[in-house]
Amino acid sequence: MHKDSTRRTDERSSTKSPFTRRDFLSTSLKVGAAAFTTGLLPKLKTNAQGRPNVLFIVVDDLRPLLGCYGHPEIHTPNIDALAARGTVFNRAYCQNPLCHPSRVSMLTGLRPETTKVLFNSTDFRKKIPDAVTLPQHFKASGYHTQSVGKIGHNAAAQDDAYSWSTPSWLPPWIPFNPEFIPSWKALDVEEELLADSLTAEQAVAVLEEVQHTQFFLAVGFEKPHLPFYAPRKYYELYAQQEFAPPATSMLPTDAPAVANNNLGGLRLYKDIPDEGPFSDAKILELIQAYAASTSYMDAQVGRVLQHLDTLGLSQNTVIVFVGDHGFHLGEHGTWRKNMLFEVALHSPMITSAPGQQSIRTDALAELVDIYPTLCDACELSTPSQLEGLSLVPVIEEPTRPWKTAAFSRLSRGGTGGRSMRTAQYQYTEWGGNGRRGRELYDYDADPDETVNIVDLPENTELVAHLSEQLRAGWRGALPDIQEHVSVPQTLPWDINSDGVIDIQDLILVSNSFGVEVPLYPKVDVNNDGKVDITDLLLVASHFGESSNPNAPLTHTNIDSEHFDLIEQWLTEARLAHDGSAVFQRGIATLERLMNAVVPTETVLLANYPNPFNPETWIPYDLAEDADVRIHIYNIKGESVRQLSLGFQSASVLSGLF
Repeated sequence: MHKDSTRRTDERSSTKSPFTRRDFLSTSLKVGAAAFTTGLLPKLKTNAQGRPNVLFIVVDDLRPLLGCYGHPEIHTPNIDALAARGTVFNRAYCQNPLCHPSRVSMLTGLRPETTKVLFNSTDFRKKIPDAVTLPQHFKASGYHTQSVGKIGHNAAAQDDAYSWSTPSWLPPWIPFNPEFIPSWKALDVEEELLADSLTAEQAVAVLEEVQHTQFFLAVGFEKPHLPFYAPRKYYELYAQQEFAPPATSMLPTDAPAVANNNLGGLRLYKDIPDEGPFSDAKILELIQAYAASTSYMDAQVGRVLQHLDTLGLSQNTVIVFVGDHGFHLGEHGTWRKNMLFEVALHSPMITSAPGQQSIRTDALAELVDIYPTLCDACELSTPSQLEGLSLVPVIEEPTRPWKTAAFSRLSRGGTGGRSMRTAQYQYTEWGGNGRRGRELYDYDADPDETVNIVDLPENTELVAHLSEQLRAGWRGALPDIQEHVSVPQTLPWDINSDGVIDIQDLILVSNSFGVEVPLYPKVDVNNDGKVDITDLLLVASHFGESSNPNAPLTHTNIDSEHFDLIEQWLTEARLAHDGSAVFQRGIATLERLMNAVVPTETVLLANYPNPFNPETWIPYDLAEDADVRIHIYNIKGESVRQLSLGFQSASVLSGLF
């Protein structure tokens, strides 16, 4: 097997004319952030027409062993063709080298230390119930969102009701016991019957159905995940290919034992020895099988991309292709993932927008960046809690100064590992302050990670610097472009997490009254299991607050179209008023908003005789519910009496007068 050449690639950034944001968007979009809306909000529903569609392709266990990543011996013509009309990120890294934690991080735009999702079985909604996922955000912005194939790792993530406009689709699952099957097989079956083929077929069918709407379609392929089963013709692609064993078959010298994953998952298969190193013949078998499985997956990706072209949708669709993490094929004598070495963390990532040039960049990128990148590409507002950074500036200018590090972590056997990849080094600490071990690799001098140099005396100052940088975390590694840096903190009353509490947050709560599964979990502000007027008043009482202390004050001028809605809220709030401070503050806010509404027309109410004094008149409208406070004046303009009847319905008022 050839070494991964992307670390020292000669294919630098394109020398063609600069690629601008206008080119990336490739559509006439209005300037400005879009409002968060849902299908429950007919008055404010965002018109997504004119924005690009999104095709989001996620592949399981795929390392950058692809033709477009400097491996011409690997047959991946369809992915390579996508790369030829997109941006190849040479240095993209996952935030956790395990399926579920990585996918949760990608889909929420949050890092594992925030999600607290470190294992495959965790229900992410129980850990971060208020998270707004990537498809959920697009759904709220007027897109039809749909999932085909494996996008979430477990059922709770796959079927997240907040995220999808329609139930997710998975190919039939056929249970198997690895103890009774080999780890790889060249299959003599109809290709159309295999899981990834069925996924491609379903994706094609969905494209047919949604071609005339604005869509966010996520498609997940399983291969090259174990077992490496693929039709025989893909194995035959490599019949004459001579692969080479990996350069290293041992753990790095002086690496801590906790760095190894111990091959647990692979040794279960009946053709894999229970202990001891693998023979070169077995290693080469597995490498060929992984390559064949990758080529089979590539063919299915090609079917989807081809149909996108056939329907004429490619000219208005942003595509993201990504592997959820890397995969070891014998490097360091170990296999699969769940390690903090380069091969396990390095993920393929390609983005493509209509009409863009072929671009390749060495800028450090992270999978957590996908969420804000797609928001930027489609000109949707970016939720302020996201912990990634839009890569659109890099796509525009591939050589611009960018992040100084990418961050990853995992947990194994109760020991946590935190790792940081810079342009030259990988620095890792196991346990608190590295008490279970530390690792340092210099890729300029040792690209295969053969020696852990963390304890060399000459590296004392370097290690101290890297340790400090690791503790500073991802915020300390951001480039100096403030307009693209998200504010990570959010307020509990900021329902759509756009950084400010405003009329749209109130509307999101209002339209969730009585909804069994509201689009935004944060609408249940007081966490009492239901969404009602109390939640709305809690939001109202914080109207105008922002998670960004430097943000300008929220304008309280409210469009006249919202007058009736605010009036309804006031009516319900006054009827339910329990005398609490929350109700008082919330009602006061709604009254202030009512006064801020600019009316479309002015109505002069009729004067009615004053029953208390025939010589005076009272202006009032008997047709509306009202909070009745009557000030009676004589013909000289002198106050003669004041009445406060409180909140009254129109029928009661009619009876009074």
